[in-house]
Amino acid sequence: MRVVACPDKFRGTASAAQAAASIAAGVRRRAAADAEVICLPAADGGEGTLDALGGPNRTSTVTGPLRDRVAAGWRLDGDEAIVEMARASGLALAGGADGNDPLTATTAGTGELIAEAAARGARQIVVAVGGSASTDGGLGALDAMAPLSRLAGVSVVVACDVRTAFCDAARIFGPQKGASPAQVELLTRRLVRLVDLYRERYGVDVSELPAAGAAGGLAGGLAAGLRAELAAGFEVVATRIGLREAIEGADLVVTGEGRLDAGSFDGKVVGGVLALAAKAGVPAAVIVGSRAAGTELPDGLRPGGGAAPASLVVLAERFGADRSMNDTLGAVSDAAAEVVADVFG
Repeated sequence: MRVVACPDKFRGTASAAQAAASIAAGVRRRAAADAEVICLPAADGGEGTLDALGGPNRTSTVTGPLRDRVAAGWRLDGDEAIVEMARASGLALAGGADGNDPLTATTAGTGELIAEAAARGARQIVVAVGGSASTDGGLGALDAMAPLSRLAGVSVVVACDVRTAFCDAARIFGPQKGASPAQVELLTRRLVRLVDLYRERYGVDVSELPAAGAAGGLAGGLAAGLRAELAAGFEVVATRIGLREAIEGADLVVTGEGRLDAGSFDGKVVGGVLALAAKAGVPAAVIVGSRAAGTELPDGLRPGGGAAPASLVVLAERFGADRSMNDTLGAVSDAAAEVVADVFG
C-alpha cells in the first residue's frame, strides 16, 4: 500500500508537517507497519510555505509590520532563496487584527529580506505572500530595496494564495487586518493612487494583473518594481516538492486543513490535491477540523468526475469540537485510520 499524506496546516492547532505525520501514523496503525506513506506537507503560498519547502536555514533581523525589529527566518539553497513575508511582515507579528495598525503596517521587512537574499548570492527568489498585516501595495518593500538596480539579474517568483485584484485588496482583506470601514475606503484610495505611481515609475499597470492584490498589494508592487512573476502558490509548492510524481501510482491520497469552505477549492491545498488525485485516478480523502455550513467536496474534483467520490472527515463532527481543537493530531490519526478501513476494508 502506498499512501501520500499532503495536508496543509490546521491553523492554530497543527503544522502541515505534524498533520502529515499523524496521517502516516493512522495509516500504519490500520494497514500495516510497513505501509509506504510519503509525507509531503503542502502549502499554497501563505503561512507554512517556507516550512513546506525545507524550512529556514538563515535568519535576518528586519523591520516588522509595525516598524519594530523582528528576527525573520528564510532559506537559501545554492542560488535560490525562499522568503515568507509572514515572517517579516505578517499579521501575527502585529498581534493579530486587534494589535495591528492597518494604516501604517508596512512590507518594508519583506523587501529587506529579498535584498538580503540577493546580496548573499540568490539569483532566484520565491516570495510567499500570505498572512500579511499590511495593505501598502508593496511600496514599503520597494522603498526598502532601493535602489532596485542592485537586484538586476535576480528572478523573483511570487507565490500567491489568492487571485484578488490590486484595488480590491483593502475591501476584501482589510477588515481581517483590523481596518474599519472608513479605513478600508482610505486604503482603497491609496491603492488606486499606487496604480498610477507604478504605471508612471515602472511602466506596469498592476490593476490588470491577476493576483496583484495578494498580501495587500505586495504581489503587485513586486510585479511592478522587480518584474516578478505572479504564480499560484500551490503550483509553486507542488512542483518543488514533487507532489504530482508522488501521487501518480499511489493507492490513496490524504489531504486536509483546519477549516473547509468555498475558498478551499480556489487555489488552496485541498482543492489542488483533489484535482491532482482526480487527474491521476487515485482515491482521495480530506480530513478537516471543521467546515462552513453546507460545504461539500465538489463533484468535479472527485476521481472519475464523481464516480469514485473522495471521502471527507470533519473532526468536529466525528469526534466533537473539543477534541478537534485540543487533540487535533490524535483525531487526525484516528480519522486517517478510519479512511484506510473505508477505502481498503
